[in-house]
Amino acid sequence: MRVGIVDVGSNTARLLVADVSAGDVVTVEARKTHLGLGAEIADTGGLSEETIAAAAAACRKQAKRALALGAVRAEVVVTAPGRQGRSSAALVAALRERTGLPVTILSADDEGRLAFDGAVARATGDLPEVIGVVDVGGGSTEIVVGTPRIGPAWVFSADLGSLRLTRLSLPDDPPGRRAIAQVRAAVREQLADVRPVRPDVAFAVGGSARALARIVGKRFDPDEIDRLVDRLARRRSTKIARAYGLEQTRGRTILAGAVLLAESARTLDRPLSLAAGGLREGAALALAAEGAAVAA
Repeated sequence: MRVGIVDVGSNTARLLVADVSAGDVVTVEARKTHLGLGAEIADTGGLSEETIAAAAAACRKQAKRALALGAVRAEVVVTAPGRQGRSSAALVAALRERTGLPVTILSADDEGRLAFDGAVARATGDLPEVIGVVDVGGGSTEIVVGTPRIGPAWVFSADLGSLRLTRLSLPDDPPGRRAIAQVRAAVREQLADVRPVRPDVAFAVGGSARALARIVGKRFDPDEIDRLVDRLARRRSTKIARAYGLEQTRGRTILAGAVLLAESARTLDRPLSLAAGGLREGAALALAAEGAAVAA
């Protein structure tokens, strides 16, 4: 079944059109549009009418593209911007009106579970019994543990994402090592009482993970990440972005994202590996399963 997912996050709206069959998710097309919703929510507590209108217009284009590519089912999923700030209801209403698609606000638990399902679905080779998944988004971070057979069994979420953490705790550019040390300590305190089962392998999904992989490769050792962050803490975000081929907005948030990934890896007591799939692939699986159930 061909499905379309419009994923509205703190940084971007991302479209995935995919063919789903027997648990496999094959990408037909993927594209993204920068929105910057999380930055405005962190700065002002909500979204302006102009920002909501622009986001809805961008998502309308993505929805039309999904249908043009033959998606028989499509939906809009909203992550942190649907849970944070005073404008979530207005945003959802505008998205529903402009796209003509069902709009679902994902809870933090939903977000983590879908990220787990998508990471497992796109993993290659034989999988071990217990798997961990870390999803660092712009507005929140989810840590999930489960098995390939029963799916996600344990989910933890914190309202700390790469963009939100940057806006609230790293206002200077460059932030400097002292500010990074303070952020690292704050994240560790947030995760201090989190006690998941130690997985046999752990995956990282999301934009921060993909950006970090361009710098250090697809395996994330927390001590190596710490050394990288400390080294980059005195460089302006524009220079970081230019040096590693990142978008400027990602260059600004990569240090906070890297701290969150490193501390999440320590929480799982495992290094992280970049996953090929994530939330959108998990949402595609769920949407296809709903379609199959309706048709049965």
